[in-house]
Parts: sequence; C-alpha cells; structure tokens
Amino acid sequence: MSPYLDEFILIALAHFFAVASPGPDFAIVLKQSISFGRRNALMTSAGVGLGILVHVTYCLLGVALLLSQSPELFNVFKYLAGAYLAYMGVQALRATAAPASKQNDAAQPVQESAFSALRRGFLVNALNPKATLFFLSLFTLVIDPDTPQSVQLFYGLYMAVATWLWFSSLSLVLSKAAVRGFFQRAGHWFDRAIGVVLLLLALRLVI
Repeated sequence: MSPYLDEFILIALAHFFAVASPGPDFAIVLKQSISFGRRNALMTSAGVGLGILVHVTYCLLGVALLLSQSPELFNVFKYLAGAYLAYMGVQALRATAAPASKQNDAAQPVQESAFSALRRGFLVNALNPKATLFFLSLFTLVIDPDTPQSVQLFYGLYMAVATWLWFSSLSLVLSKAAVRGFFQRAGHWFDRAIGVVLLLLALRLVI
C-alpha cells in the first residue's frame, strides 16, 4: 500500500472536504435526527455510506467514463435526483404542528422502519449528481489509471466507511434530547425549513 500512500492521502483530504460540506446528505441526516431520533438517523447514515459504494462501483466498471461522455444520460440521472429531492421537500413542507401534549416529548420520537431510513439515506446519496461529479473527478483525474483495481476498491471502501462514521457522529450529536427538544418546540416549522432547503437543492441540481 505504501507506493500509493500519497494518492490515498490526497483522496482522503478531498473526500473529507466533500463530505463535510453541506448538501443533500447533511440535510436528510439532520431531518432524520430531529424528526425521528437516533436510531433512524444512524440507519440513514448507514444508507448514505452504502450509496457511496454505488458511485465506487460504476467508477470501477467504467460507467463513470460513459456518464462523462453522454450529457443526455447524465441529465436523466440529474433529473431523477432532483425529482426525488423535490418529493422529500414537498413532504417536509406539508408538516403540521404536533399536539401540545407531544411537543416536548423528545424522548419518545415517532418512528419509521429501519429499512425506510436506510433506503432514504441510500437514495439521497446514490442519486446525488454532486457525488457523481466528485467520484468522476477522483477516478479520472486524481487516481492514476495504472493504480490496481484492488487498491482503487480499497479507496472506495475507505470513503464509504468514512462517510458512514462522519454522518453517524453527526447523528449522535443532533439526536441528543436537548438538541431535539430545541428544534421540536417548533418542529413543523423546522420541517418546513428543511423542505425549502431540499427544494432549493433540487432546483440547484437541475439548473
């Protein structure tokens, strides 16, 4: 692994700045943490990490090169992602105020299934054209074509695990009772604000 240490460090730094920048992944983990609590947020984070493997897989298979050479195919992918983000944004905008008896009940959040949370995180990341462009740049410009595929696979697995750990850490902080209680005092307004953010992200993707 030592001959590729410099390449790995460059990839790790690029990935850190990419994953730490606000975007659809952060927005959905934040919403899950506040709306549903720690377990769901952690499952959503795991889904985001699994979504990374989709990008790694098509880069290793050469599909990234096809996407870069076919604007029409990339646009279809981009509009699908925008539509999904817009759908989630509209759902969030429809949030209504909770009954007064439940507004301070941060310890007993309404739950959705673990699979639904996992799927939500997975789809947000896997359909994110920003992530597509990032991995396309990594695998075509940063990673040397002569780097063995086994090493490239290691890079991809590292980025998937690092993404999962990053968003899981955020979930642990954002789902604390004090943090959730702060947001849930006006929870439906918070959901609507996240809805606006998701709609703006969808608009940004397709323009």
